[in-house]
This record gives sequence, C-alpha cells and structure tokens, in this order.
Amino acid sequence: MRDATFDSIMEHLIFLRNPDATAGNNEIKQTNWRSRRLFKNFPQRKLYHPTVQRTSFRPSSEELSQWAQSLDNLLSSKSGITAFQVFMKSEYCEENIEFWVACEEFRQIKSRSKRRSRAKQIHEEFVRDDSPKQINLDHQTKESVLQCLLFPTKSSFKAAQARVYFLMENNSYPRFLESEFYHELCKFAEGDR
Repeated sequence: MRDATFDSIMEHLIFLRNPDATAGNNEIKQTNWRSRRLFKNFPQRKLYHPTVQRTSFRPSSEELSQWAQSLDNLLSSKSGITAFQVFMKSEYCEENIEFWVACEEFRQIKSRSKRRSRAKQIHEEFVRDDSPKQINLDHQTKESVLQCLLFPTKSSFKAAQARVYFLMENNSYPRFLESEFYHELCKFAEGDR
C-alpha cells in the first residue's frame, strides 16, 4: 500500500463507520482510536434513546469470508463498501467505487427533477473527459450516458456501472483479497490479535 500505514487506514475505516457525535452541540467529538485495540473492542454507536438497541459495526469473520466469495457479497455490506473504499483510496483508484455507489444511489431516486440534476452531477464528476474523478469508459459507453442526460431513467448509467463493476471485479477486488489490509481485518475478526 502506498503512503498509507495499516493503522491509519483502520482508523479511517472505524471513524467512517462510527463517528462519535455529541447531541445538541453541533460539534463532532474526535476520538483517539490509537488508544483502543482495533476490532477487539470495536466501539459501538452511542445512542441516547434508551429503547434503541446498540449495534456494532465490527465485521464478523463470517461476513469477511462472504466478502471473499464474490464482489457482490462485498458490495452488499455497508462495512464491506467502506472497507473497499478505504483500500481503493490507498491504491489511488477510489473513483471506481465512488462512481458505483453514486449509481446505486441514483437508481433509488424517484423524482424526475432530482434524477435529472443528479445525472448531470454524476456525468460532470465521473464521465466527462476532463472531470476530476474520470472513470475508464470506452467512447461508446460515454456517448450512451451523454444521450441519457436529456431524459434520465433509473437505468441511464447501467452500462457504465457494469463496465466499472467489471474493472473492479477483475482488478481491484482480487488485490483487495490479497492485501495486508484484508488479512489484518480477518485476524482482528478471528481474535488472533
């Protein structure tokens, strides 16, 4: 992994999944994660309502083994997406997973005006030739996305999303499974550390 230590990646993963926020003060309380043994005593979200059950965001060893079975299993888990995003950021290719997540969110939009606005944002951010997070798409796929911007439907980005999924499945996902980051997650989940 380039320029990223395992501890800093783990801290980022934990903070993304479980920020401690103080209620009513509109300020975020930063927690020193280095003082805790990561994933052994994985922190739980502090809830101020007594009837709501606390949930842990610590991935179990069973969940981690499911991530190794397929990319679909990894992407169907919120903590899996977060772990994959952290890994891809360390590999300097986070635009692919960000685009895939944006497309999933886009498919959930019901309002036509919101869908049109979000489609333009996605195109500007990921598809346009000089966009800041340009993804690797062939000319034909880019043109089909551009055509869909006038009247966007839930499937407007389907071909582009499938192309990015293929790239992640055949490139980033195998590297993720072989990475020190994934193996350390497995060790923590099994209780070896």
